[in-house]
Amino acid sequence: MPITRLEISGYRSVRQLHLELGPVNVVVGPNGSGKTNLYRALYLLAASAEGRLARTLAEEGGTPSVMWAGPRDHKKPVRLKVSVDLDDLAYELQCGPVPTGPTPPFTAFRLDPEVKEEHLWAYAGGRRVVLMERKDRTAFLRDADGTKVTFPTELWSAESVMDQLSDPHRFPRLMEVRRTLASWRFYHHFRTDPDAPLRHPQVGVRTPVLAHDGRDLAAALQTILEVGDEPALAQGIDDAFPGARLDVQAVEGRFSLFLHMPGLSRPMAATELSDGTLRYLCLLAALLSPRPPPFLALNEPETSLHPELLKPLGRLIVNAAKHSQVWVTTHAEELANTVSKHSDATPVHLVKEQGATTVRKARFQEDDEEGS
Repeated sequence: MPITRLEISGYRSVRQLHLELGPVNVVVGPNGSGKTNLYRALYLLAASAEGRLARTLAEEGGTPSVMWAGPRDHKKPVRLKVSVDLDDLAYELQCGPVPTGPTPPFTAFRLDPEVKEEHLWAYAGGRRVVLMERKDRTAFLRDADGTKVTFPTELWSAESVMDQLSDPHRFPRLMEVRRTLASWRFYHHFRTDPDAPLRHPQVGVRTPVLAHDGRDLAAALQTILEVGDEPALAQGIDDAFPGARLDVQAVEGRFSLFLHMPGLSRPMAATELSDGTLRYLCLLAALLSPRPPPFLALNEPETSLHPELLKPLGRLIVNAAKHSQVWVTTHAEELANTVSKHSDATPVHLVKEQGATTVRKARFQEDDEEGS
């Protein structure tokens, strides 16, 4: 199920923002404009489907630190909201901080979220049908027969209903959303320091999905060579490093990565390759996965890449969109322009206005407003 619409409010620098999404989505903006906050908001939905919402927010500094900190109506509750439309379904998650007043019992877990509301709707015949509605620790759902059912026990406040209810036969649409969100794939940082696992021989198994930090890169590339799109992998390497050839060696089950470069008498081992070269190879493995996800998100993939690699990367992103919906946040206008040139995607440019992330208006729209 592709995402057709994204809405975020009350999260970090995002006071209120919504976007219509297509097969390829490129979000561009300078440092501090809020690009990564949109990426993280999407990641929160995947984390909630896997029961990692509280841990994920804690790793970001805790729920109080991720809430919108700008001016707000103090008569309204402090809420973080993320919602998506997925074909004929819509899912919404609303969280708030743990109450600090005298009424609730004492807790030391002040970084945890409290899930205040969750909603799942289906669009049918031009109207929106409620399939699940949660208020604090109670929820009702409609089962496969359309019967309204109340959740049998008190919900755990820090996690989603999706993590606490597992009955795919009775509640197929809710479980469908859970499976979809949990299958989204995110790549933010590939570790390439001298001690990074990808620079050294690693025990390898067939790896159709690259690890989030790239630690199993050699095995992932060998998997593509054996059961994936080998010509696309060879083309991706030649586009970036003309005349180069990939070589993955397995010795006693441990996989090592080498790159044959023109003009050199021996292959370059992973320990010798630059950070940018290794990160480009990680992106190749992610974008050419033999098991493509329904949604693939890359956050600032241009990090450490030579500018000459941006055009090959852009073409790889467009090619990946044949099998997955792709989301990219980037500083690099050249990368955004390459993706736009080879697809129907129009880059979304973000700016900060009075501390809030917003979409920059198109020039023709600004001109129309000035002339009206």
